[in-house]
Amino acid sequence: MNFPERVYTAKEVKAAKELVDKGYKHLLTVEGSPNFKQKVAETLELIKTAEYYDFLRTYVRQIMEIDGLTQLRETEAAIWANKFAVENPVDAASLFIQKAGQMKEYLEGELYYGGSAEKRSIEKRIEFLEVLKNKSTDQEVINECKRLLKMWEESSLAY
Repeated sequence: MNFPERVYTAKEVKAAKELVDKGYKHLLTVEGSPNFKQKVAETLELIKTAEYYDFLRTYVRQIMEIDGLTQLRETEAAIWANKFAVENPVDAASLFIQKAGQMKEYLEGELYYGGSAEKRSIEKRIEFLEVLKNKSTDQEVINECKRLLKMWEESSLAY
């Protein structure tokens, strides 16, 4: 059974979830300019360092460069990202993991947007940054994780 071309109807979502539950992983593709592809490649290396690559490939099949707003396209199991979203590979890696978490919730039939879902998605992003900080041996990556974690902590205090 192949992964559905789109994940929109109840039947398509069910088929996708069944495959994921059986261990299906996408062959992740990246589309965009050479600079975008290079930035995404750096980002994916960080995701591999944190050992989240299989998680990403489970829920996302494509990362595509767009001119508009960066977003998860649930029906396509794709992340549409603009060039600014991948400028900082550490931040981009946490964003991609956040979007993969949202896709997971989509397939599981959970409410994947709004109040409490947004809080869970940010928690997934923070969890990833903590893991990357602890697994990386690159001091620049570690420092950037610390900076981003501090930023997320400060923004959560505002609520």
